Amino acid sequence: MENPDYAAFLKRIVRAYSKRIAEGDIEALADLSGVIVELDHAIMQAIKQLRAQHGYSWADIARPLGITRQAAQQRWGGDSS
Repeated sequence: MENPDYAAFLKRIVRAYSKRIAEGDIEALADLSGVIVELDHAIMQAIKQLRAQHGYSWADIARPLGITRQAAQQRWGGDSS
């Protein structure tokens, strides 16, 4: 399975989970919110590895995200990366 297929699968899961919550499971809303924390952590780890192991620049990271190099560095790198 290729990365775009994984991404599409993940999006389908999140949409399906939100529909289940919308049917009345208000307590599960906190669990869905927790997915944000996990996703932010996963993005940070991917970016760290792309930079450290593959030498990608902040401009390289920013391009597929549709943001500026400065925005990427401020969000995920600060002044130290």
